Amino acid sequence: MYKPTLSSNRIILLNKPFQVLCQFSPHEGKTTLAEYIQQPSIYPAGRLDYDSEGLLLLTGDGQLQHRLTDPKHKLPKTYWAQVEGEVSEQALAQLRHGVMLKDGKTRAALAERISEPSVLWQRNPPIRRRVNIPTSWIQLTISEGRNRQVRRMTAAVGYPTLRLVRAAIGPWSIGSLQPGESCIETVPENLLKAASKTTSNKPAKSRKAAPESSKQQKPRHQRSRAR
Repeated sequence: MYKPTLSSNRIILLNKPFQVLCQFSPHEGKTTLAEYIQQPSIYPAGRLDYDSEGLLLLTGDGQLQHRLTDPKHKLPKTYWAQVEGEVSEQALAQLRHGVMLKDGKTRAALAERISEPSVLWQRNPPIRRRVNIPTSWIQLTISEGRNRQVRRMTAAVGYPTLRLVRAAIGPWSIGSLQPGESCIETVPENLLKAASKTTSNKPAKSRKAAPESSKQQKPRHQRSRAR
């Protein structure tokens, strides 16, 4: 069934399931977004790892996509991380103040221990649990977008991530969406204006008159005689 192109003030919220590639084109036989989204002319605004779950934004507007993913204007992203072990307050404090990774220290983050979220669905397949080793949940809000950042952060403070779910991006949250489900929402006016402003601020190509020296160049046959 044909679906009209998404308007510039609308955005798709998808609960990306576990082990789904964040792209539409086929790759090595893996499941892609094409299994869940049939809307034409849209693309992800940001990424979510193959082995991570949760909220993914999709738009058909290039200006908005740039605004949502530009490192200078990163929207806060909230994650639920199930980690191995009983996370300590010391580890949470480290996460809040920033931890040193191979590509530099992370920015300050919001970090707190939480109970398993009540809206959370069963993952298929479930995580592998180690006998006699408990797990705990962390809610972590970051404003960066480094590769596999949350997993590296929890590992750096001694608590490897076993399951990672993105719960919110900026004003949008996963809500009651189940894996594979999506909905369309209106983009807040302030983000639309910011997207337009970001594009309009790009330096325009110079249209200045040519330098006098270039205007008064001698014809080719005169230049050759002057050599």
